[in-house]
Amino acid sequence: DPFQSLDTTGVGQLVDLGVQKGRATKKGLKIGLCGEHGGDPASIRFCNQVGLNYVSCSPFRVPIARLAAAQAALS
Repeated sequence: DPFQSLDTTGVGQLVDLGVQKGRATKKGLKIGLCGEHGGDPASIRFCNQVGLNYVSCSPFRVPIARLAAAQAALS
C-alpha cells in the first residue's frame, strides 16, 4: 500500500535519482524525508539505502522511527 510504505520501485527510483543528481551538483547536500512515510520502518530502511540524511515524522511515530533508523544503520 503506497499510503503506508514508500513505493520503492516507482517513487523510490525518483528519490534515488534526485539524491544522486542533487549531490552531484552540491557535494554534502542534506536530504531527508518528511511526513507519515518518515515513521514507517520499511520506508526508513529504503531512505538509509539511498543515502538520505534524516527522516521527520509525527511525534507518536518517533520511537518506531528511531528504532527502525538504528536497525537500518546496523544492517
